[in-house]
Amino acid sequence: MTPASGRHDSITDIDGIAVGHWQQIDTDATVATDDAPGKGWASGTTVLTLPTGAVVAVDCRGGAPGTRETDLLDPANTVQTAHSVVLSGGSAFGLAAADGVMNTLEQRGVGLPMDAAGHVVPIVPAAVIFDLPVGAWAHRPDAESGRLALDELTTGPVARGSVGAGAGARAGALKGGVGSASVVLDAGPAAGVTVGALMVANPVGSVLDPETGLPWETTAADLAYFGLQPPDDRDRERFAELSAKSTVLNTIVGVVASDAPLDKAATRRVAIAAHDGLARAVRPAHTPMDGDTIFAVSTGRATPPEPGIPVPPGLRADAAVVAAVGHAAAVVTRRAVINAVVAATSVAGIPSLTDTLPSAVRA
Repeated sequence: MTPASGRHDSITDIDGIAVGHWQQIDTDATVATDDAPGKGWASGTTVLTLPTGAVVAVDCRGGAPGTRETDLLDPANTVQTAHSVVLSGGSAFGLAAADGVMNTLEQRGVGLPMDAAGHVVPIVPAAVIFDLPVGAWAHRPDAESGRLALDELTTGPVARGSVGAGAGARAGALKGGVGSASVVLDAGPAAGVTVGALMVANPVGSVLDPETGLPWETTAADLAYFGLQPPDDRDRERFAELSAKSTVLNTIVGVVASDAPLDKAATRRVAIAAHDGLARAVRPAHTPMDGDTIFAVSTGRATPPEPGIPVPPGLRADAAVVAAVGHAAAVVTRRAVINAVVAATSVAGIPSLTDTLPSAVRA
């Protein structure tokens, strides 16, 4: 049984994490029809800021990643923390958004202290999606985009769908976007720990099964959570036709976080486990054309109960906690990816789930 969602069902349910979106979307964009192609453009940036002392790691499973500062996050390397994570459109060009975040954090005195004069170096890992075909060649994010996203931070509910780094995202044949989810573990070795995810869903693969028009391996509980129901035959057939024509270069990037007290190696194990949720949400996943990259954050602000049984010699004392948090990370990652597609609205001719499968959306 899946634990209950957090207060906002968002990564911001982890105390100390804030999220800001900035996007630019052509307001004259039109949806493609049989008689005319769609037009318009969209791209954007999403910034997450982290509490002091947060431990950060990363795991990349895609064959075409666009990233910054990921080597630094290897558990074998010296720096244990990061101050912000940037997710952006614009492909490799969009990595420039991290410059704006880094410069702004420096001005605020946030970063690794370097000397007695107060100089700091903010640690700002980043990953990007490929949204340039959505008219973003001339409208891609830059350093100012990162600064503007940083100005929009919230610790409350996070906007989903065609916003931030997901403004120009595409999920197979449908519009992708930003999604988030959280759970609060209520039993076991990690009882009381909150686990959340924020994902930018822009995969080559499909988030919906073309045969059913619903998320892969959907249960009755899933349908209730996502607000979906089996679509009628006409909608399902239309979606299957769209899916057969979908060939794009895309990726999923995101962040999973918990308030469990984990070290850098254990935090990376959580990032690894989160990819299981990505693979459950998207088929195919981790392709040579994707750049699937998930950052993991541990704030250490929760205090799980003491283990009820002795830990055998040679095993990590917190192994059971890491396992529980990893399982929850897979759950919220899957939910966040699907939430992104459910919440997305049509942009630049890319049809949304609601447009394509209206009968699948519960009234």
